[in-house]
Order: sequence, then C-alpha cells, then structure tokens
Amino acid sequence: MTDTTFQLDPTALAALGEGHVAYVKPMRSEDVKRLFPQAPDLSPGLNLFALLSASGAPILLTDSMDAAIANAWAHDLQALSLH
Repeated sequence: MTDTTFQLDPTALAALGEGHVAYVKPMRSEDVKRLFPQAPDLSPGLNLFALLSASGAPILLTDSMDAAIANAWAHDLQALSLH
C-alpha cells in the first residue's frame, strides 16, 4: 500500500483557495472584536455570521447567513460553512 500523506505548512494551507473560496462562520456578538477590532460595540447575545477569506481574513459581518453567502457570490467566491 502506498502512503499518500502529505503535509502543508500553515502559510501554504492559508493560501489554499485564496481568491476562490470564502467561509461563513456563525459567531456571537461577544466574539466579534477578535476578528473585527474596528467593529462598534454590540449588544451581547446576538447571533451573527462572519464571511472570511480562505486565509481567515475577515471580509464581512452580518446578521444573516443569506447575506454572507450573497456577498461571497457577488465577489465570485465559493461560500463554505464553518460550524
């Protein structure tokens, strides 16, 4: 049997899909400042959705998963969901 295991360094992994793939990540308003430090203060307990580039860079924050996906499509990105 042939071993087909390979390993990517973190930089190569982060670049995989860049410009083609974006991730929709559900998050709570309490966690927003970690990804979006410039965001205004939000009421605690809100369910939000972050659109992130393939490398994890934040693109958009919204209260609707549909809006996050539509924004990805508008920028020719394939949207994937993170849980």
